[in-house]
Amino acid sequence: MPVSSIKEAGSKKPRLKAVSNTNPKPDIDEMKKLYREMLLIRRFEEKAGQLYGMGLIGGFCHLYIGQEAVVTGIQSVQEPQDTVITAYRDHGHMLACGMDAKGVMAELTGRKGGYSGGKGGSMHMFSRDANFFGGHGIVGASSALGTGLGFAHKYKGDGGVAVAYMGDGSANQGQLYESYNMASLWKLPVLYVIENNGYAMGTSKARHAAGSLYRRGEGFDIPGEQIDGMDVFTVQAAARQALDYVRSGNGPYILEVMTYRYRGHSMSDPGKYRTKEEVEKYRTERDPIEALRKMLEAEGVSEDALKPIEKEIKEIVNESAQFAQESPEPAPEELWTDILIEVKE
Repeated sequence: MPVSSIKEAGSKKPRLKAVSNTNPKPDIDEMKKLYREMLLIRRFEEKAGQLYGMGLIGGFCHLYIGQEAVVTGIQSVQEPQDTVITAYRDHGHMLACGMDAKGVMAELTGRKGGYSGGKGGSMHMFSRDANFFGGHGIVGASSALGTGLGFAHKYKGDGGVAVAYMGDGSANQGQLYESYNMASLWKLPVLYVIENNGYAMGTSKARHAAGSLYRRGEGFDIPGEQIDGMDVFTVQAAARQALDYVRSGNGPYILEVMTYRYRGHSMSDPGKYRTKEEVEKYRTERDPIEALRKMLEAEGVSEDALKPIEKEIKEIVNESAQFAQESPEPAPEELWTDILIEVKE
C-alpha cells in the first residue's frame, strides 16, 4: 500500500491514509506463512509456560500469548537491513526475527546453548545475525536504544529502519519523549510500535495514561496511527505504509497497536485485576490465529491441509525444550566474561 502524499492543514509532514480492516488479503501461500509464524510463537510460549511451571525457568517470564499478530505482521514487511529492539515480552519478537527456537528456549532455562550463554534469561538475549538488539527489562529502554539504532542507520546510510517496540506502560516514560524530540529533529528512521494490550502490569490503560498514545508524538511533529493488533492483515498493511514513510526520509512514525495478552503480566501474576469473562471474550471472538485459520478454511484450505504445519511446529517446540534441558549450565567462571573488553593500544 503506497504512502499517501496528502498533507494535513498546518503540517509539514505527509500523513498516511488510515488503514481499515478491509485491506485485501495476501495469497494463500502468504496466509499459510503468517499462520505458521503466529502458531510457532503461540506453541513456543505455551511450552515455556510449562517449563516455568516445572521449575526449569527461573526469574521472570513474560509470555506473548494473544499478541502474535503484532510482531508477525510487522516483521513480514520489513527489509533485511532493518533492526529490531523490544521490551521484556520478547520471545515472540525473537522467533519472528528468525532466531532459532532452541537458542531462545535454552536461554530461558539459563543454559550455555542460549543466545546470551545462559546469562541473560527471558528478558535479555540478542542476535546480531538476526539484527535483533534485545529484549530489555528497563521500562522504556527500548525506545531510547531504538532511537540510537535509528541514528546508526542514518549515519551509515544503509536504508534501514529501527523498529522499536514498547508496551503501553512504557509510553509514560520521560525518556520516550526525549527520544521523540531527537528522532524528529534529526529525521531518524525509527518506527515506534506501542503494543497496547490494555494493561501496564496490573493497571489498565484507562487508569495510567490520558489520551491516545499514538498522538503523543504530535508535539514533536511525529505522525501516528492506532490500529487493530488482533488482525494480522491490518497490522501488515499499516506497517508497510509506516515503514515506507520512514524509509523515504520523512523521520519517525508511531503505530499504536491495540492488542491483548491472555496470560498475566508475568508467570507470577494471577491477573485478578480483570475478569475471566473479559479474557474469554478475546479468546473466543478476537483470537488472531483462529481468525486466520477460519479465513484459510473460507479460501478452501482444509483442516487436514494445515496439519503438516501444526506437526512441524510441534516438533520444533519439543526439540527446543529437549535441547534446553540437555544443554549444560554455564561454568562458574563465566560470571567474569562479557563484563568488559580489554583494548590493546
